[in-house]
Amino acid sequence: MEKVRPQWGHQRQFVLACISYAVGLGNVWRFPYLCQLYGGGSFLVPYLIMLFVEGMPLLYMELAVGQRMRQGSIGAWRTISPYLSGVGIASVVVSFFGTIYYNVINAWSFWYLFHSFQDPLPWSVCPLNGNHTGYEEECEKASSTQYFWYRKTLNISPSIQETGGVQWEPALCLILAWLMVYLCILRGTESTGKVVYFTALLPYCVLIIYLIRGLTLHGATNGLMYMFTPKVEQLANPKTWVNAATQIFFSLGLGFGSLIAFASYNEPSSNCQKHAITVSLINSSTSIFASIVTFSIYGFKATFNYESCLNKVILLLTNSFDLEDGSVTASNLEQVKDYLASTDPSRYSEVFPLIKNCSLESELDTAVQGTGLAFIVYTEAIKNMEVSQLWSVLYFFMLLVLGIGSMLGNTAAILTPLTDSKLITGHLPKEAISGLLCLISCAVGLVFTMEAGNYWFDIFNEYAATLSLLLIVLVETIALCYVYGLRRFENELQAMTGRALNWYWKAMWACVSPLLIIGLLLFYLSDYILTGTLQYQAWDATQGQLVTKDYPAYALAVIGLLVASSTMCIPLVALGTFIMHRCKRGDTAPVA
Repeated sequence: MEKVRPQWGHQRQFVLACISYAVGLGNVWRFPYLCQLYGGGSFLVPYLIMLFVEGMPLLYMELAVGQRMRQGSIGAWRTISPYLSGVGIASVVVSFFGTIYYNVINAWSFWYLFHSFQDPLPWSVCPLNGNHTGYEEECEKASSTQYFWYRKTLNISPSIQETGGVQWEPALCLILAWLMVYLCILRGTESTGKVVYFTALLPYCVLIIYLIRGLTLHGATNGLMYMFTPKVEQLANPKTWVNAATQIFFSLGLGFGSLIAFASYNEPSSNCQKHAITVSLINSSTSIFASIVTFSIYGFKATFNYESCLNKVILLLTNSFDLEDGSVTASNLEQVKDYLASTDPSRYSEVFPLIKNCSLESELDTAVQGTGLAFIVYTEAIKNMEVSQLWSVLYFFMLLVLGIGSMLGNTAAILTPLTDSKLITGHLPKEAISGLLCLISCAVGLVFTMEAGNYWFDIFNEYAATLSLLLIVLVETIALCYVYGLRRFENELQAMTGRALNWYWKAMWACVSPLLIIGLLLFYLSDYILTGTLQYQAWDATQGQLVTKDYPAYALAVIGLLVASSTMCIPLVALGTFIMHRCKRGDTAPVA
């Protein structure tokens, strides 16, 4: 007797699971960075265009495939064609790579969350040196937030070659993060369906609270004006369009197999078209909403740093020239500098090298993304807020919830094909399969808690998925439209949901989206070739800043293996299937 497939308790659970998976850390720390880098408000033009020609159609396609085939990625693509099993395997491999490094971010969020209850916050001031005669030299050359991140959290080595040992505190946080994930996925859709109410909705509550607080901060309007002021010339920059397409693609989590896995637990008659539109619009709206929050806080930080810089210059001039207190202000600073330079040029020339060039625009232009935005820039702003502990707890709790929500999708992409296999479920219960995945991933993930772990984290973050996912989704669209047959799938979809597939979806699937993905693939391949030797940012403790270094040969080999181990699954499995079919034909051929 065939086992009955589990289903979501309610359609609301499925939609929330997709939102929880899609709305992740990229919405909070990558989209605002891209807005900052590529023209502020004008970046929304290519972003929204790419949403409708790439993101929404491909999301609908993956949900429709999962709901129609009612299997995980491997089984779904095997049903479409036995030669396409490698597409599903490639998705599982990429998801596994993503799973082992993504949960490290949750470990860091735990670490910062635990330290957020201290007063003062440990990253708000530099620690004293061993002699208690001054501050730590590394911290003085960098900043207190950079010092806490690079030295106290990562204890980072000077290069990727100096591996160092496992840092036990981050390692314990990683184990805790995996324990949390295991409890959420323990019983499949039964437990995940309940958790998503929390992981999907709570971040919005925190973002709303942060928005209210952000808008009341001094200088918030500077950040918002910077974000919404369009730089139209950036629309002529090809990288603006490429990054808009890439952000949509990865933000929705296409190609990992998670969306196919979630949809496979749907009722066959569910309106997956409506779900695709809902999830994609909510995801993009969240990115814009999170950017408003981020830029209000970013404006506060930039204004605070700018005014602090002005105050230091004013104090320097006041003390150097014995000026009356209050005679130099921010409004007349330039006039005073010109006056002092003309009346006392010799003394002014001595002081001039110490005078910093304070600029609000340059503070706002400093573009940071990823862990730098989350654990350095945000903490820099939080430490200057009133009741900073409260805002720190809220922020890192939100990051943790966002991270856990994305992990539910990443693990589902791996577990669904495994639990679909009768060979595996015949020997192991679902709880044991989930436990083994978490245990293996945690063990491998300990690499990222070593002194050189952050460098390996960057390698996985940069190279484990980009090219692989683009190739996977390209093969998916071609396979569905031209191997399985778009008309055949259209008829099955209509019979399943009772709704006809309109011309827009067919045009996107068959032509526009594949061509767009091919363009992105060519761009990234040419970019890697033109870049030459791949490089990374290493922390130099003596300078208190990041320096650029070349990757060693073995790191380049690992990068190559990361890309090849997933992408090569597609042709190798197809070749293996072809050889097996030929062998079977040879065995069954009649003897003359």
